[in-house]
Amino acid sequence: MYSLSELEQLCSECKKCRLCSTRKNAVFGEGSDRADIMFIGEGPGEQEDLQGRPFVGKAGKLLDKGIEALGLSRESVYIANIVKCRPPGNRVPEDDEAASCIEYLRWQVKLIDPKVIVLLGSTAGRNIIGKDFRITRQRGNVIEFGKFKIVPTYHPAAVLRDDTKKADFWSDLKLAVKIYGQIKNC
Repeated sequence: MYSLSELEQLCSECKKCRLCSTRKNAVFGEGSDRADIMFIGEGPGEQEDLQGRPFVGKAGKLLDKGIEALGLSRESVYIANIVKCRPPGNRVPEDDEAASCIEYLRWQVKLIDPKVIVLLGSTAGRNIIGKDFRITRQRGNVIEFGKFKIVPTYHPAAVLRDDTKKADFWSDLKLAVKIYGQIKNC
């Protein structure tokens, strides 16, 4: 079994798909290795690729505000992505790219063992829940997935592009914390 640091080292050297040829940094993930709430997004953008950290651009700032508004800190949760390298032009990761990276994410989930997973956007949903996942249909619900409670919501970048998604995004984040509170108090 790997440790998170060993897994991160493997990820930084990964050449399983073509995304490695254009990356500046592999963006493994960050936060508490004992986080009870984990956020999973699509993949790194330009700022994430430059800094080697997830969700540090405009969408990341919105996610940080949401996390803080819920009384949590970025350091108390864990943030990762489906793919660890930036797709060119910030396009959606292709299926083979996601398939090449998903094992890293599975190990992250196994090692961190969160109680609640918040899926940020349709790419995360399709790669975790299944190919028929639709964010507009399934957001706002709690999905039982093995021992995990999953709360899908819009990706913060989608919220930045479409203000009408903001209320649902906040509502979903509150739902994730509520579900966590119920689990913690059992």
